[in-house]
Amino acid sequence: MSLAGLNKMGEGNMLAYLDIEFIEIGEEYLVAKMPVTAKVKQPMGLLHGGANVVLAESLASCASYCVVGKDAMVVGVEINANHLKAVRHGEVLATASPIKLGKTLHVWQIDIHQKSDLVCSSRLTVMVKSKSI
Repeated sequence: MSLAGLNKMGEGNMLAYLDIEFIEIGEEYLVAKMPVTAKVKQPMGLLHGGANVVLAESLASCASYCVVGKDAMVVGVEINANHLKAVRHGEVLATASPIKLGKTLHVWQIDIHQKSDLVCSSRLTVMVKSKSI
């Protein structure tokens, strides 16, 4: 899957609403960015933790999709996130790296940074299913 293909998958859904853009694919990672605008902030003017979780799950789910291809379906089954630093403006970059890529379960580490600061550390477990289900 190409960056253009991944970004096309995000059209007309949550990824587009939050302006999440995939920017780099590597052998063992996927990177996306998200601008910190009013629509991803909580009432106190900080980046909403839920927006971090959407970014993390979207990124790692798409990374799993890149691994398994079109013949399978991937769904997130468990996510956790530690919000480590407040962000008020700018953009954040998220990198998903595999911890385990099994036949039916993938586990991803997702680190979200603003510049050199770690903003959120998340882990997602993805179930790989046959498309026939």
